[in-house]
Amino acid sequence: MQTDLTRRSFFETTASGFAGLALGQALAAEAADGPIRHHRPKAKRVIQLFMNGGVSQMDTFDHKPVLNELNGKKFDPGDGRLVESVTNSPGFKVLKSPFAFRQHGECGRWVSDVLPHMASVVDDLAFLMSMNSPTNVHGLGSYMQNTGFTLPGFPCMGAWISYALGRINQNLPEFIVLPDPNGLPYNNHGNFTSGFLPAQHQGTVIDASDTQPVRYLFPPKSAKHINTASEAASREVLAKLNARHMARTPGDSRLAARIQSLVMAARMQLSVPELFDLKGESPAVRRLYGADEKTTADFAKRCILGRRMLERGVRFVQIWSGAGGPTNNWDNHANIHKELPHMTRQVDKPIAGLIKDLKARGMLEDTLVVWTTEFGRMPFSQGQAGRDHNGGTFVTWLAGGGTKGGSAYGQSDRWGWKSETGTSSHDMFATILHLLGIDHERLTVRHNGIDRRLTDVHGHVVRSIVA
Repeated sequence: MQTDLTRRSFFETTASGFAGLALGQALAAEAADGPIRHHRPKAKRVIQLFMNGGVSQMDTFDHKPVLNELNGKKFDPGDGRLVESVTNSPGFKVLKSPFAFRQHGECGRWVSDVLPHMASVVDDLAFLMSMNSPTNVHGLGSYMQNTGFTLPGFPCMGAWISYALGRINQNLPEFIVLPDPNGLPYNNHGNFTSGFLPAQHQGTVIDASDTQPVRYLFPPKSAKHINTASEAASREVLAKLNARHMARTPGDSRLAARIQSLVMAARMQLSVPELFDLKGESPAVRRLYGADEKTTADFAKRCILGRRMLERGVRFVQIWSGAGGPTNNWDNHANIHKELPHMTRQVDKPIAGLIKDLKARGMLEDTLVVWTTEFGRMPFSQGQAGRDHNGGTFVTWLAGGGTKGGSAYGQSDRWGWKSETGTSSHDMFATILHLLGIDHERLTVRHNGIDRRLTDVHGHVVRSIVA
């Protein structure tokens, strides 16, 4: 019998549970394409820690003693270069770091006192000391550090890695995002987008602070009418509607991605409750991350969840510190003395705990940890004690996954104003892909007549930090 029933009207008139709609698809899961690899990988999974707002490099990892000598004096590079600020920094007076720096580890890395826990693991970290960005604007800089472009619409690194390597565990997504509970970062979901790649490769955003981190895995308790027969009937009708809709819209991957998300929902019913149950974590592990301390509890929880996701086969996990907006992130315009420690106290112990925990479990060897931000800060003051945006130079570090612990590449100028080596996000991406066994120049997708890639037409592997 012919019917005008559509997917929309079906969902408007049926109350079948989300999980029930997906179960049939899950039982006949499609075989994934093989991974794209060009050489033997050193890492098989990635956890990225993104500090949203622009971390001040000369107050954390880039020691610049000359700022003490010039403190309060007008900033003048002495070669006629134009000194500009993004928002408003009248006078351009040099601002020394209010925090003491000390050397740590066998490598002798200088680290500020605001990061005492990360200082304890510097021999496991490989530093990119002269990262730079073509922009001083948050949204554009965040796109650049996530997608390799300052414009929206391009796939992020997590999506490219998901596309290239596929799933380790069929019951969990390839790419999971754990945002700050205070809100999404600049660009919101644009930082986790699959762009022109199939929509299934976009980041799965999970609010770890919610009592239901993943919603709609089970029918509501009030839906007494849902039973085995109603679920089977719903699946049968939905399969026909899906087939009809896809025939009418060839080339549109959104429905396929939606079906895949339903398949994933059914699979996650078995794995998610256990994944988010941290009761099995020992008191020693909780102390290591600071999970029971008020200041560090949230970020510690997300770092522990990130590790548990990696253990269970998630390919790429991204954890954010700081929401978008003028406060409660790393955008320290007003008072670096107070605003920066407010952020470092939240993440320092959990991040060091993550490195130590991965190492103790033997996971650091093939897990790549990436710590980054969208740009740095200026060596001169904004107002009395703040710092303005600075794409000229900032710091990123990597750990594990085939990197050379205790190493560093590049340097900024003597003020921490501009990069002298010129390491870009494309170089960072090229290095990360290399460690995953991927040649960044060969990972391409044809889009609108152009062979697009994560590194655009740029990028070189930073081999001096590769073990």
